[in-house]
Amino acid sequence: MALLRSYGADRVVTGSCHLLELDNGLKILVDCGMFQGAEEEWNFDDFGFDPSEVDILLLTHAHLDHVGRIPKLVKEGFRGRIYATCATFELAYVVLLDSAHLMEEDYRTRYKKALRRGKEKSVKAPLYSVEDVENVRLLPTEYVKYGKSVGIGKGVRAVFRDAGHILGSSFIELSFKEKGRKKRVVFSGDLGNRHEIVMPKSKKSMKADALLIESTYGDRNHKSLRQSVKEFKKIVRKTLLGGGNVIIPSFAIERTQDILCLLKEMYLNRELPECRVFLDSPMAIRATNIFNRYHDSLSERCREFYERDGDVFGFRGLIFTGSVEDSKRINSYEKGAIIIAGSGMCTGGRILHHFKHQIWNRKNAVIFVGFQAYGTIGRKIVEGADSIKLYHEKVRVKASIHTINGFSAHADQRQLLEWMRAFRDLGDIYIVHGEYDKQKVFKRVIKERMGKKAKIVERGKSYYL
Repeated sequence: MALLRSYGADRVVTGSCHLLELDNGLKILVDCGMFQGAEEEWNFDDFGFDPSEVDILLLTHAHLDHVGRIPKLVKEGFRGRIYATCATFELAYVVLLDSAHLMEEDYRTRYKKALRRGKEKSVKAPLYSVEDVENVRLLPTEYVKYGKSVGIGKGVRAVFRDAGHILGSSFIELSFKEKGRKKRVVFSGDLGNRHEIVMPKSKKSMKADALLIESTYGDRNHKSLRQSVKEFKKIVRKTLLGGGNVIIPSFAIERTQDILCLLKEMYLNRELPECRVFLDSPMAIRATNIFNRYHDSLSERCREFYERDGDVFGFRGLIFTGSVEDSKRINSYEKGAIIIAGSGMCTGGRILHHFKHQIWNRKNAVIFVGFQAYGTIGRKIVEGADSIKLYHEKVRVKASIHTINGFSAHADQRQLLEWMRAFRDLGDIYIVHGEYDKQKVFKRVIKERMGKKAKIVERGKSYYL
């Protein structure tokens, strides 16, 4: 029988990595993501399997928690073929390069400080380098199209379907024969919130003998998009008209584009007070340019913006700040600025620099528009921290703090159940990609509302499908 083991995103949200071993000997890895937040140190552990024995790597999408350990996988022996959509490959390269640059920069800083103390040997080397990222591109790859069945070896076929999560995101249907009987295993990847700001709604699947389903928001439902947009606009207007700045920690891919799309709509509708909007993230800038090039794959609203302006996201007052010098100049704006910066979970990047200069001012507002993993600075702020430590300095949190989950790129509990109910034939359900307490809620709800038992996947445990 097919054997499944998970080596990430099991009882935690990040680090997605699932290994499927078939009777015919084929070993298929679905995603190889980075752990973030409290589990960050796990990235340096052994995978739990031999990368050189993996034949195929399938990528659901390009978020760091789904692709972030691929260079490590290659460093440790993986030489197989990689399958993903074209947009996923493009975005993944941007994400991995950014990750490598940040790790190398952090290493140089830590090494310099340790050298002064005579403890340079204690400094851990980066997980991988820019060169390691470039080595990933040397591997055989195959661009897949949505809905097209692709043979990936030894009688196994894969179909990638639009998950509506970010540009290029997919859920993956694998089909193969086992003792003469056809079997289907579906990996949900991350399913999109069906708000259609930038991304269209996710497609549906029809049949699965086994389903791995994400559970990021398996314990709750999001606010309605209408409510969320109304709240967002109210906070932005109140803060700007009150003489403050708005700081938005945002994931570079999808969430940033959602926010830009809404701000453009506010600008066109004359709802946006006079201000400057800074997109202060080199990775988000590159990602936004990629989204623009794939405008035909975006929502109807985005396609209309492109037809109107030749640019999905651009409007007067929007400024891309790619360089460090341009980023630092934002500090001169004591009011009238909207600052969108990464990282989305506040684990690093330019958002920390802006927190240092902005979060102590009660006139300012911080708007969280995405999930904050346990152990991150973002999570501490959301949970009401009076102060945070930034660059070895304690900084008071006086700005107003707002969390708007309606912009989440993840489906909520109601949407996850709706997606699963669309299956005409659904076998065993395996819950992954969620915090354990939320997974237990989701498991109970699946039983109560669908009449089906589900298993919460444990790291490294074997499951026969």
